[in-house]
Amino acid sequence: MKPRHKRALLIAAAIAVIGVAALLILNALNSNIALYVTPSEVAAGKSPQGQAFRIGGMVKDDSVKRDGLTVHFVITDLVKDIPVSYTGILPDLFKEGKGAVIQGRLDANGQFIASEVLAKHDENYMPPEAQHALEQARKNGGTK
Repeated sequence: MKPRHKRALLIAAAIAVIGVAALLILNALNSNIALYVTPSEVAAGKSPQGQAFRIGGMVKDDSVKRDGLTVHFVITDLVKDIPVSYTGILPDLFKEGKGAVIQGRLDANGQFIASEVLAKHDENYMPPEAQHALEQARKNGGTK
């Protein structure tokens, strides 16, 4: 084999290895992305199907029910409500009437099964996505 052919074969093999590596990296990144969705978007069927995503809004007053380590509550954007179920220990700042961002999946019954619950850290902070969603909900549909 001529040196020119060896060099071409080596370059082709290097490009193939880089392509496979890039494909694996993009696949890993895509599977770890958690999109942010509002309760109104979930109710409208605009949530990712079969994939984890984040939903944010306010924890509805008088909706938190405890069953051992499982907690059931409702997350709202003041227009639509989504029931949530979470098994685990909630953050200390998790309260009714306060903002929260929940990561998990939607089950076949329309209930959100949470794998992680994040609560805001002080009275002046709300995740920008949640703040924007609440403002949009107030403009579009008002409060219940």
